[in-house]
Amino acid sequence: MLLVLMIGVGACIDELDIETLGGDDADGMLVVEAVFTNEMKTQTVYLSRSDNRLDLETDTTYNRYIPVGTRPYDSVVVETGASVKVLGDNGTEFIFTEGQEGSYFSNTPFALEMGVDYILEITTSLGTAYTSKKVGVTGTSEITNVYAERTTSNSGVDGVAIYVDSEPGLGASEYYRYTYDETYKIVAPMWSPVDFKLTNYDPCALPEPTYDLEIVPREVQNQVCYNTVSSNTIELASTAGNPGSKVSKQMVRFIGRDNFIISHRYSILVKQLVQSADAYSYYKTLKGFSQSEDIFSQVQPGAIYANVSRKDGKDEDVLGYVEAVGATEKRLFFNFEDLFPGEELPPYPYGCGLETAPESHLSRCYAGPTPPESCPPSVIERVDQGLINYYAPYSESLVPNSSCPGPYVFVTRVCGDCTLLGANVVPDFWEE
Repeated sequence: MLLVLMIGVGACIDELDIETLGGDDADGMLVVEAVFTNEMKTQTVYLSRSDNRLDLETDTTYNRYIPVGTRPYDSVVVETGASVKVLGDNGTEFIFTEGQEGSYFSNTPFALEMGVDYILEITTSLGTAYTSKKVGVTGTSEITNVYAERTTSNSGVDGVAIYVDSEPGLGASEYYRYTYDETYKIVAPMWSPVDFKLTNYDPCALPEPTYDLEIVPREVQNQVCYNTVSSNTIELASTAGNPGSKVSKQMVRFIGRDNFIISHRYSILVKQLVQSADAYSYYKTLKGFSQSEDIFSQVQPGAIYANVSRKDGKDEDVLGYVEAVGATEKRLFFNFEDLFPGEELPPYPYGCGLETAPESHLSRCYAGPTPPESCPPSVIERVDQGLINYYAPYSESLVPNSSCPGPYVFVTRVCGDCTLLGANVVPDFWEE
């Protein structure tokens, strides 16, 4: 539910009581996400519909016994087929075209100009027109430094804090919001340069399954991977009352020392957004709601606002905040050893033990009496389902006291193949 609210509560046209968001009326409201910047780039608008269905989140939980790709994934009800454009009061017009469903990209790159007010206009595929309140860039500020320090959090957790310093530039730069993309290196802890190759597998053949099982060199590099995750929290700062003040040692991210994302090499791209006072107030209110254990059980929930409305003036709740910001960004890299020299690496997020099992199994089409199942699933079954990776020939020293030893020792795939947790392609920006 938090994500729904983060993309759907805005600032200055129609009051929207937070209590209404949990009811049936919340289903189907237009959700507008748009942050336009003073950077010369392809700008983006995201359109969707609010949905009170319960999301399925099993895609975030790895299960060694479920083949990859067979689980349900979270869903978003996207708004397709809309016409989208941005109009400046200096006569500029920027047309957007739908790329991915619900994602609209400007036909040409553009940057917002300071001193120009802009509005976003949307016409849905059904012909309903919406417009945003006027927005404009209020100021700029340049990030001068992004750095990491080992520290202890307010709750007593040992870890690393990411800080930002910046200096004001043009215009009024008093209100700030921070977002980031973090990228981290993943090293499969029980990787082997060779793996199983199963061919001609017929689990139903009689009197027993037929197959060819080989141990062959890996065809794909899957020992080292990289994963990138965008921030999903609201980080704000203000220098209001101190015109021209610098931002100094503003923490934008804290990572516990035992978080595996810093196990090897970590990078964070911090983006600083100079906001208007209205936008800052909106996000501050939203942050207050999002920190509650249950946003729908507030004793005094108050109200939040949207800065998008029906163009014809009809009363309709629209979720979303259209924002114009002065943006700057800076990237930081560090290794675990840089901040925790000589210390043990954080634990891998999944338990990685060595296993063994019989190579084959009883034919799945055998109709006679079957013995009780006392052994784990066979090697060929699990290789066929993509659940395991080869580690070594069987040795009692590797898997002591096994009741069903087989010819091989293997590991669950997430421990021997990093591609379940990231991409095996080095990002363009990566530096060692």
